[in-house]
Amino acid sequence: YYGDDFKIEYPTGSGQFLSIDAIADELALRLTRLFRRDEKGHRPVFGDHEKLQNDPHFKDYVPFYEYFHGDNGRGVGASHQTGWTGLVAKLLQPNG
Repeated sequence: YYGDDFKIEYPTGSGQFLSIDAIADELALRLTRLFRRDEKGHRPVFGDHEKLQNDPHFKDYVPFYEYFHGDNGRGVGASHQTGWTGLVAKLLQPNG
């Protein structure tokens, strides 16, 4: 709607101004990092749970927890109901 002409400071207090589209892309990247493997092959959503991180029977089954630890991204709360976090699946789908 606004295009690239309308810019908002992001992150707040940074002095950097981005378009709404660029901010949406950055937020999507930050959200999906909870579920994607890092350079060591670990997913933040699994925290320090070795079985979930490394066991071939578990490591590819990603739960969508109710909420996440603010410092390390470990999933906490209910994982038996998808809730809002299941919406991240749309962000993980390839665009094309």
